[in-house]
Amino acid sequence: MSGAPSIPMSATLAADEALDRRRRAGEQVLPMAGGEIGLPVLPALRRRLAAAADANAYGPVAGSRALRAAAAGYWGRRRLPTDPELVVAGPGSKPLLFALLLAIGGDVVVPVPSWVSYAAQARLVGARPVPVPIAPGQGGMPDPERLRAAVTAARAAGHDPRCVVVTLPDNPTGTVASPGTVRALAAAARELDLVIVSDEIYCDLVYDAPEPAESPALHAPERTVVTTGLTKNLAVGGWRTGVARLPDSDTGRALHGRLVPVASQIWSSPPAPVQAAAAYAFDEPPEVVERVAASRRLHETVARAVAGRLTAAGALLAPVRATCYLYPDFTPLGDRLARAHDVHGGADLVRFLGERHGIGLLPAGAFGEDGDPLRIRAATSRLYGEDDAQRTAALAAPDPLQLPWIRANLAHIDAALADLTGTRTPQA
Repeated sequence: MSGAPSIPMSATLAADEALDRRRRAGEQVLPMAGGEIGLPVLPALRRRLAAAADANAYGPVAGSRALRAAAAGYWGRRRLPTDPELVVAGPGSKPLLFALLLAIGGDVVVPVPSWVSYAAQARLVGARPVPVPIAPGQGGMPDPERLRAAVTAARAAGHDPRCVVVTLPDNPTGTVASPGTVRALAAAARELDLVIVSDEIYCDLVYDAPEPAESPALHAPERTVVTTGLTKNLAVGGWRTGVARLPDSDTGRALHGRLVPVASQIWSSPPAPVQAAAAYAFDEPPEVVERVAASRRLHETVARAVAGRLTAAGALLAPVRATCYLYPDFTPLGDRLARAHDVHGGADLVRFLGERHGIGLLPAGAFGEDGDPLRIRAATSRLYGEDDAQRTAALAAPDPLQLPWIRANLAHIDAALADLTGTRTPQA
């Protein structure tokens, strides 16, 4: 279509598809590019979905009353009291984000680095992404001072930034912005009259923390939209469900009035059987709480084992506090990688590890970084097993690193890093 923006395939999905083709061709591959959580469906959740299979009618555009009430309760238990009438459900958090950007309008501030779809979706809705770098270790949050400067400059140039998208905890870095950074971001957004869209789909996957990550909705409640879903904490990405919490304010109610009509034109209503299962999950009965806790422990154990290998090989890596993502920087090894392997940037590094070792990764450029730095993102969530039996065993194991298939995957990584660096990496 003439004038339509040129949008590439999602880097994570494209990498997964390419690696899957190689697997089907009989190659030994290790998928570490996409964010698919490689865990089985909780049986109780599966039963709720099956029991609702006959629910085949359109429902309310914003989602069923039961789902919206359950989501409101979920947020209420996280210090965010929520009016169910200001909850909007959709077929995944990605369509919700797209609809939100349409409903908010204007240009969109995105952190650098950030998840691959934020800038792409801004372009799809006809907006201009305004990139703002993060502060070190504060992934998912544009640096508040740089945010002020970037928005001021954009407006002086005649542009119209109206919202900032943040991720808490962060994909791609696996870090959690500090409460101080979150408060400063909220204050800057208020000064600049920006809506905050806080993607908190990883909030249940913070390691060794007594409280969840601190949402900007605690500090700028009148202007913060919070989104989440079940893709990451309960590993049901294929079920496609997400929810958005709109602020209880004039801004939030006006946004709700624009968002629901947009949703009605894009997806009509979320899938009814999935809504029934999601309402059960957001109510957080004991079996759901136990499964999420087991998943979190497994993510932490395996992610930290891989992180240890990367840092032992000489990469720089911020302490990983959440999710299953690692964002190592190989710049200290730059001279050696250039001499030994003709590797000069993240794209070369991904190509080397993919072609020579069958490891699927993504370069920093996929997350909005300029200049092809020697950084990559690795996702550890597909290392838990080849089938549900192995993955269930990984969830239950006191020490999943001792399971033979996980040991084999870690040995695969060891061999690739040894080849890359010319060194031997210790076993975890």
